[in-house]
Amino acid sequence: MKSVISFSWWRRCGLVVAGVALTISPVLAFPSLVSANIPEDAIASEDTIARKLLALQSSTERWIQIDLTRQTLTAWEGGKPVYSIIISTGKESTPTPPGTFAIQTKYERARMTGPGYDVPDVPFTMYYYGGYAIHGAYWHNNFGTPVSHGCTNVAVNHAEWLFNWADIGTPVVVHD
Repeated sequence: MKSVISFSWWRRCGLVVAGVALTISPVLAFPSLVSANIPEDAIASEDTIARKLLALQSSTERWIQIDLTRQTLTAWEGGKPVYSIIISTGKESTPTPPGTFAIQTKYERARMTGPGYDVPDVPFTMYYYGGYAIHGAYWHNNFGTPVSHGCTNVAVNHAEWLFNWADIGTPVVVHD
């Protein structure tokens, strides 16, 4: 099975690496997000995320991986990556929460509002946790840099592809 994430990340998680079981310690991996007003139930441990990644890679299910460190999104079918793109997630003051989620609703166009922004006609919006979504961003071309208010921004053509590929219920795994 091919690794989704780096060896050093696996080692930090304390999971099975090359058939050797390592100790798992239940550590809250993302303490800085607590101070960013993200609900505690949205913050998943590295252990929980790693277990979900392993389970999805061993399945035949379609799923989406969002890598906050690399600023990439990969669409998977089981253990096979089928589409990978550069994205922009939440900036430090409005981070994207790590965790395991699922696509809850889909809209071809949506209006997004919040403190300091009101963006009409956001294309190909897929909400996966409360107000957090994967969606097209026509207002910037700064992909690869965290610039959003917590959502996952993708180029509009990529957002359309993902929108057509993913269904309600498609798992979304967000990790550092």
